[in-house]
Amino acid sequence: MSFTSPFTGQVIQPTDVSYRSIVLSADSVLTWPINGSVTDNAAARVMDVSSLSSGLVLAGVTVTGTAGQCSCTATPSLFVGQAVVVTGVSTGTSGGITTGNTYYIIVTNGTTTFTLSATLGGAAVATTAGTTTGLTFTLDSFTLDMPPANQASVGIDALFRNIGSYTFTVRTYVGGTIVTIAPGEAKYIYLTTNANTAGTWGLIAFGVGTSNVDAATLAGFGLKAISNTLNAANEVNTFASGYTALDTDRASTYVWTGGSGTLTLTSAVTLGNDWYMMVRNGGTGTLTIAPAGGILINGASTIALQPADSCVICCSGSAFFTVGLGRSTEFNFTQLTKAVVTGSYTLTASEAANTIQKYTGTLTGNVTIVLPQTIQVYYITNQTNGGGPGYQITFTTSGGGATATVPASQQVILLCDSVNLLNASTIAAGAVNVSLVDGTVGAPSLNFATETSTGIYRPGSGEFGIAILGVKLFGLTATGLNIPGTGNFTGGVQGGTF
Repeated sequence: MSFTSPFTGQVIQPTDVSYRSIVLSADSVLTWPINGSVTDNAAARVMDVSSLSSGLVLAGVTVTGTAGQCSCTATPSLFVGQAVVVTGVSTGTSGGITTGNTYYIIVTNGTTTFTLSATLGGAAVATTAGTTTGLTFTLDSFTLDMPPANQASVGIDALFRNIGSYTFTVRTYVGGTIVTIAPGEAKYIYLTTNANTAGTWGLIAFGVGTSNVDAATLAGFGLKAISNTLNAANEVNTFASGYTALDTDRASTYVWTGGSGTLTLTSAVTLGNDWYMMVRNGGTGTLTIAPAGGILINGASTIALQPADSCVICCSGSAFFTVGLGRSTEFNFTQLTKAVVTGSYTLTASEAANTIQKYTGTLTGNVTIVLPQTIQVYYITNQTNGGGPGYQITFTTSGGGATATVPASQQVILLCDSVNLLNASTIAAGAVNVSLVDGTVGAPSLNFATETSTGIYRPGSGEFGIAILGVKLFGLTATGLNIPGTGNFTGGVQGGTF
């Protein structure tokens, strides 16, 4: 609705002041130029505005004292009363300045040094000198708030021209952004509804040859306003613990940096038939993609991304599909040759990427090889010298689970399900001939997992031997049977000559 004068019947125009020049040295709230106004900060029809605060990020910030003293790389825009917004995750050595807070400059030389307070004009904040690695210090750009919209008629208007060096923002009376105006730009706003103090404001951009819609008002997920144009944008986020992808993650990229983990997808019905995101497994374990609510992805309940895998996840509104998640049809085995002696060895991601692994060296104790938590097949050959006691190599994952022990001079194919190591072959299929290495009395070629020094081996040419706990107790050759030591025959002995 509009406000009309009871005397003239004409629409009341409270911005009768035609022109103002405004220098913003702090956030400011305009008033309508009407009788009874207690301030002289009136809104005009045309306003040239110059802001003193840059909205720029301070570089090289270091805390230099115990009372909020800081230094930074030279900048020409520091002044007392200026707000500094701190964000990020601190990995530095300083203390007392907390992320997510806004501080105010109470002392400065205008270029390289400043002192911070938690309140405007208050006492200096207590600090610990040190670096601020991980934190971002941003000079707060100033805002200019319009008067209450319900005190004016629809159609009331104002033209703002930024004649300064720094960006400022025009907002509604309750703090909602109407438009952000960069240096050299001119923006025209007009009131379209005045049902409440915020109102609704229309916008036209001036000073660009022709009037056009402000690009920043159109930018959404996956879009970024650069000058007066919309540009594709892709925000990259890293995560190392379980995360649920939301509607606000549209057009974003998420990079996994942990071991084994899960990325849960919000219901496809909620996300809708146009949502998408990019995912890369940059970690050391399997990343499981798990849609919520029983929704399928690529026709399955979950999919697994191995290290270095990446894909685009697209939502149809009822299911999820991946684009670009290929599977190689070429075998490209590489071999790791690693010398070991004793103790535990944790393979790096590049070492574990080798499907064939050969271990060499003279063992002075048992060895444990820790593999990453990922789905993989390993071809293992233990070519170490097991030493006199017959030391062995045990394979495990960083997540625990079933292990596999391989004696010296033995080979094995292992399946890793990201937690357990399993024997790849538990039955003989195809050809029935099985060849074994000769083995030794301490490490028989056919032995038992819980007692590897008991089994059968080949002591020499034309001889079949049985070892019990590393001792030869049976030998069979073409000339007869040799049983060292004494025998106990509980059922008697029959046949032949004694």
